[in-house]
Amino acid sequence: MEHINRRTGWIEVICGPMFSGKSEELIRRLRRATLARKKVQVFKSHMDERYGIREVVSHDDGRLAARPIQSARALAEQVQADTDVAAVDEVQFLDDGIVPVATRNQRLIGGEPAPAEGPTIQVGGLESYEARCRACHEVPSEAEDQTSMLS
Repeated sequence: MEHINRRTGWIEVICGPMFSGKSEELIRRLRRATLARKKVQVFKSHMDERYGIREVVSHDDGRLAARPIQSARALAEQVQADTDVAAVDEVQFLDDGIVPVATRNQRLIGGEPAPAEGPTIQVGGLESYEARCRACHEVPSEAEDQTSMLS
């Protein structure tokens, strides 16, 4: 079997009311990631023009360059494979398509990814599901497994 170098990931959400320091905290975390030599990409909704379209800006005037995007699809297309940290400021301004871009649940059978032909709905907990990033999520086919056995 060929070894595939997979990277894991997670989602962090910074939330709170207006003027609670959300953008300031995002900028702080992204600067730390940059200092740790992580490849960082920063995005924001094209609708947020309060301080300029190409920067995330906090109310205390902290600034960080960002790429404006119009949709969740644009985000998925623009995140580069070697990016360590992809950040989105004011994600609530994006369309509902952001949910599948930001999240994956991996259904498991015996600790391995469940095949595509399995049941769509299965009630379970940690023994049946785990959170995975988009790079680690897989849905194998039982037909592929049978084909590999014949080769």
